Amino acid sequence: MIASADLIRHPATDCDPIRRIGAEISRERDAITLSCRIEGAVSRLRIPGAGPVQRADDLWQHCCFEAFLQAAGSKRYLEFNFSPSGAWAAYCFAGRRWGRESPELTAPQMEVRHGPDWLAMNIQLSLAGVAEFAGSIPISAGLTAVIEDEHGGLSYWAVAHGAPRPDFHDPATFALRLPA
Repeated sequence: MIASADLIRHPATDCDPIRRIGAEISRERDAITLSCRIEGAVSRLRIPGAGPVQRADDLWQHCCFEAFLQAAGSKRYLEFNFSPSGAWAAYCFAGRRWGRESPELTAPQMEVRHGPDWLAMNIQLSLAGVAEFAGSIPISAGLTAVIEDEHGGLSYWAVAHGAPRPDFHDPATFALRLPA
């Protein structure tokens, strides 16, 4: 099953260069596939250059694509950050913004492509190391993006926003459903 949506810019932020951000997620057993496509004046964004696929923190301070996953009936959730540079991060929270741990996961497979007015990221990620997501449990997902413009300004995009200020940890942003 594939869930897809256009991401919505949080009204408290601005980003003139972007026309549209489309995102999708699919699940097969213990693996997730994520896709994000940014359309607009990509040359007016600060996109980090390609590098090795490696773990890094604080990716949300620049351009990155994010996914938040929560198994049905659980307060725990996963946060993933993926930079066009190849850097990535994974965190497991016991509840909203507390009890953060870094789960042991295999590095994702990431592919970044771009043209003059678009940038696309495709990510394949195994969740085999996270017990809550093993087997056939429905998942709620929040797909988000942080976009940095040429002047260093950040805009925040999500399937849904639930607060006056951008907050991707808000359960209202976990708006996509993947059945068991």
